[in-house]
Amino acid sequence: MEIVLITFGFFIAVIFAMSIGFIIKGKTIKGSCGGITALGMKKMCDCEEPCDNLKAKIADGTADPEEVARFNKGEPQFYEVK
Repeated sequence: MEIVLITFGFFIAVIFAMSIGFIIKGKTIKGSCGGITALGMKKMCDCEEPCDNLKAKIADGTADPEEVARFNKGEPQFYEVK
């Protein structure tokens, strides 16, 4: 039983140390698989209509031309998930 308690205490100490390191550095946890960029997508949403944020950028003239051109296509941009 003593070994179990020592092991449990060790795990708690390691988790506590990791949480203190996270609080001090303030970095978010990052994945290593590439995420949505590995699929060739620039963002999560491939919407038919621009979001309010992009509409505001278009109105200001500060929008990225590639991003605006993506919404000017006449056909839907759906893709099939298998």
